[in-house]
Amino acid sequence: MTGVFQGLKVIDSASFVAGPAAAVILADFGADVVKIEPVGAGDPQRALGRLPNLPKADYNYAWTIASRSKRTLALDLKNESGRTILGQLVRSADVFITNQSPASRSRLGISYEQLSQLNPRLVYAALTGYGETGAEAERPGFDAHAYWARSGLADNVRPDVESPPAAPTLGMGDQPTAVTLYAGIVTALLHRERTGRGSCVTTSLLANGAWSNAASVQAVLCGGAIQYRLPRKATRNALTCFYRCADDRWFMISLVQEERDWPRFCNAVGLPALTEDLRFSALATRRANATELVAILDELFATRSSADWQSTFQAADLTAAIVAKAGDLVNDSQMYHAGALVEADWMPGRGAVVDSPFRISGVEKRPPQPAPELGQHTAQILKELGYSDEDVARLKEAGVVG
Repeated sequence: MTGVFQGLKVIDSASFVAGPAAAVILADFGADVVKIEPVGAGDPQRALGRLPNLPKADYNYAWTIASRSKRTLALDLKNESGRTILGQLVRSADVFITNQSPASRSRLGISYEQLSQLNPRLVYAALTGYGETGAEAERPGFDAHAYWARSGLADNVRPDVESPPAAPTLGMGDQPTAVTLYAGIVTALLHRERTGRGSCVTTSLLANGAWSNAASVQAVLCGGAIQYRLPRKATRNALTCFYRCADDRWFMISLVQEERDWPRFCNAVGLPALTEDLRFSALATRRANATELVAILDELFATRSSADWQSTFQAADLTAAIVAKAGDLVNDSQMYHAGALVEADWMPGRGAVVDSPFRISGVEKRPPQPAPELGQHTAQILKELGYSDEDVARLKEAGVVG
């Protein structure tokens, strides 16, 4: 097993999710990723799963998401000796990832300008909450704030103007932002391949939130106005809507090519007479009478289970999906076929992890490995830099490494 990034050396000096998750993708394709963590507590992501509002599990799932398949070095970057060790790593590294603010990077001696002097071929990847410049460049940003709330997404998904803003799930903005950062890193590596020079890659949670909400933001930029969703029973389109089934599960159906699919839909659900009903026989009248159609379909769909209806829609080649719960995914064989989940025999429970979301033909991905304990590889990494056992012991005694 080699991997497309075999021999690529990555320093992950970021914390929490988005920056470290970008490094996970590089590790999946063969890169040697060294995770730099503060001596003592380590990356705060290690403790995230213990927050009271998050799922409880015997295994540290939050740490697995952000740091599987990496080696870890506990290093005090506020100590001059710690920065010396980091500099030695940087000289032979290909990629450096950080989520420190611009001012913090300079104070710690890890800015792009400082590290590129040690290694002009270095691809430096910086993630922020709100961007590199401007009045808010130094503000700390979490995905719930910078990605979800600030981008307009929390407002946009409300069912109506009177409803409160929707809360995001954990990592909703971090995970897609990690893919953006990975894409920037790989683009910069191609640039280095062509020019021989490294470069600085930057992205922010704010920019990724705007990208995810691009349809609405661009509409406003073009003079449009945001229209809030109507309550479900007052929808203008009964055929792109959610319905509750007999098992109290919901599904969503979307007849994108409605004129073509409407007769097929009516026959599939056992209501062929609707095609002749003047309230619903044409697209314009279906829109005008959408509330009445929702009421008819509510009564119908409540008579059978969601699985039965899903089979009906699949047989009729109609686009629909059961609204899944997270627990459903672990038994969904299509998740494995799609590469969303991959087996990992070291993982307790279902023996699988959430994989990075793409594959490349002819390229094997590295089987996922457990996320490391704090400082698990400290001695190994220092010895690779030429430190003796005595040197390692001395540095540990001084609190420079852990």
